[in-house]
Amino acid sequence: MSKKILILAGDGIGPEIVAEAIKVLEAVRARFGLDLTLEEALVGGAAYDACGHPLPEETLAAARTADAVLLGAVGGAKWEPLPIAVRPEKGLLGLRAGLGLFANLRPAILYRQLADASSLKAELVAGLDILIVRELTGGIYFGEPRGVTRQESGERRGVNTLVYTESEIRRICRVAFDVARQRGKRVCSVDKANVLECTELWREVAADVARDYPDVVLSHMYVDNAAMQLVRAPKQFDVMVTTNMFGDILSDAAAMLTGSIGMLPSASLNADGQGMYEPIHGSAPDIAGKGIANPLATILSVAMMLRYSLHEPEVAQQIEAAVSRVLDQGLRTGDIMSAGMRQVGTAEMGDAVVAALVQSG
Repeated sequence: MSKKILILAGDGIGPEIVAEAIKVLEAVRARFGLDLTLEEALVGGAAYDACGHPLPEETLAAARTADAVLLGAVGGAKWEPLPIAVRPEKGLLGLRAGLGLFANLRPAILYRQLADASSLKAELVAGLDILIVRELTGGIYFGEPRGVTRQESGERRGVNTLVYTESEIRRICRVAFDVARQRGKRVCSVDKANVLECTELWREVAADVARDYPDVVLSHMYVDNAAMQLVRAPKQFDVMVTTNMFGDILSDAAAMLTGSIGMLPSASLNADGQGMYEPIHGSAPDIAGKGIANPLATILSVAMMLRYSLHEPEVAQQIEAAVSRVLDQGLRTGDIMSAGMRQVGTAEMGDAVVAALVQSG
């Protein structure tokens, strides 16, 4: 049966990096005989420019019928003056909510070839392999009440609400424990239970879920300490599970341990295994159109798609191995460039991964 993939290139460097990911999808379709159907649609600022909304109804409808969604990036300074309700980021949030994508998996893996590019000493990050599991459809980004109001005194007051139900916490913790069973069998639940009652509940529910996973070791850590420990001794972590906002912040911090945010993919999954896959680096409008963006995070997002939604783990491994071989060849985009390597552009890096993939086996 054919698998439908919805391609959402988005804004900024999105079209450039997605073009390279499409090359990889076409290569694996030919190389491994996969029955894949690719469909494209608009989202973010590009969608607003075309039809006045960052998430057109037809895009959401197409996403709901797809087996997986590949997203480039959304946003940019061009659309910042717009009202919040129609900014490009609302398209991304709408996709997450509309598809029920509650579980965000963000790996932070240091490729051995890029050890020198990390902001930390090599001995602290050599062999780094962390997976941050971020709750994605709840928490302070979605809680009500929210907004800015003007009080009787004339002073403005801003409100955002942190809220989680027990069931929301339980389901994201189960994802983390299930993934940990396939890795190092350690879960660190990150909260701020000493100050926030909502995350005190988070800690209690995480401990309750852990009873169903006696083979997985659970630890708890306050978010401020977790941020410090990521810099001090990152290899102590295996799987980290946390709230929407904490996960957003910690995963970006973990990204810098790997040498470049341009190397990190992500997966956002719903209860049925349908997923949206995207690099975590954003639209980078300052380099859009220059052909210098790193496409590897997007290509590695394709590998995650094949693993989690399309159930082709062997093909996913082939893509990851091809990326590693290209790095062995000394090819680098500007963000991961180091002495003695050869700097290449977006398209050349994508072509190199395709060549390594085709020549594998």
